[in-house]
Amino acid sequence: MMHRKAGRALGRTSSHRTAMYRNMAASLIREETIRTTVPKAKELRRVLEPLITLAKEDGVSRRRLAFDRLRDRPAVGKLFNDLGPRFKARPGGYLRILKMGFRAGDAAPMALVMLTDKPATGVEATADADAKAKKTGKKSTPKPAAASKNPRAKKAAAG
Repeated sequence: MMHRKAGRALGRTSSHRTAMYRNMAASLIREETIRTTVPKAKELRRVLEPLITLAKEDGVSRRRLAFDRLRDRPAVGKLFNDLGPRFKARPGGYLRILKMGFRAGDAAPMALVMLTDKPATGVEATADADAKAKKTGKKSTPKPAAASKNPRAKKAAAG
């Protein structure tokens, strides 16, 4: 029986597990979305959420603590310069774990791990701009009409 054992072993030695969590946390900080197995994702939440809480307030001692846990200088920089201020008002729950089905090779349950408050980019940013323009009454730039992919519809429209 596993009495009073916190965390999952995941079939790894303690040093391998520590290195894996460091790499996964640094990758998630850099990319803001990663794909992994569900048990690893749940353990990653236990590692990364306290780091984001630590990064809400900047300071040399806090940066040193974060570097001691991550061992990745660029990731610590992004954690304190970007993620800490972004999650300042949120009292926890910084990660979202979406289940994606099963891996083809060994049927392991897979998950998509992402940060909850992602900045608007690409399509989302243009949709937000269009919504704001609608509220103010200004028109945004017109988009060209998409051509129909159905050849029968083209023939019917032509004649």
